[in-house]
Amino acid sequence: MLSLQTISISIYRLIGIFFENNMSKRSLIFSLLLFFTLGVQAQRNKVQRLPYIDQRLLHFGFSIGTHVQDLRFVNRGEPGDNGETWYAEIPSFSPGFNVGLVSDLYLCEYLNLRFCPTMYFGNKTIEMRENTSDERKIVDIKSNYLSLPISIKYGAKRLNNYRPYITAGISPTLDLAKKKNDILRLKPYDTYLEIGFGCDIYLPFFKLIPELKFCFGLGNMLEKKRNDLQDPLDYKYTQSQKKITSQIVVLSFYFE
Repeated sequence: MLSLQTISISIYRLIGIFFENNMSKRSLIFSLLLFFTLGVQAQRNKVQRLPYIDQRLLHFGFSIGTHVQDLRFVNRGEPGDNGETWYAEIPSFSPGFNVGLVSDLYLCEYLNLRFCPTMYFGNKTIEMRENTSDERKIVDIKSNYLSLPISIKYGAKRLNNYRPYITAGISPTLDLAKKKNDILRLKPYDTYLEIGFGCDIYLPFFKLIPELKFCFGLGNMLEKKRNDLQDPLDYKYTQSQKKITSQIVVLSFYFE
């Protein structure tokens, strides 16, 4: 029988694959692997723990987890006023930490409405590169996101002490980190579309819920008004970008 530790290690490896390859092609693989692994554990009939816990009208909990932050750049690819052409990318990812609260409203046997305010602590390292000279500039952006997601959770039929589910929702998000004189600045507010999946694991005294979630920013995060720049020549880095959108992949463990 596969352990929860084995599942967690597999998920971390899959997150690495996710950022090295195309997002849309990997999402389905994530879902199939996780649900198949959990399904193997739930084949034998067992005594159900906490048989009436899902019938509570309202319950609360908390979550802890890790995440990685990504940015998608739409580079102009055109020379600026000084004839330079700059491109931006994130060459590597640094895992961050997230912690949150859970409030869950029972709607019917298979549906729940969830509000899970969460804090995300992390950073993004952006590499700016000039096309001709190969000159490089590193920008390190720290972010402390306050996320206020509202989502619908659709749970499958319970299998012994496991219950897989999918969730979807929308999340207004505010970056509380103060940024001054960064050569490339992001707007503090964004709205994310969130899609995730996980599994309720019924333990003797509470539910443990591992969840993998994909967050897609809907707005253009590039701050174009840069009157704060001390050196006017630094405006070329902002000028080189047409659009920047944000993405976050979150692995959380809920305790409810």
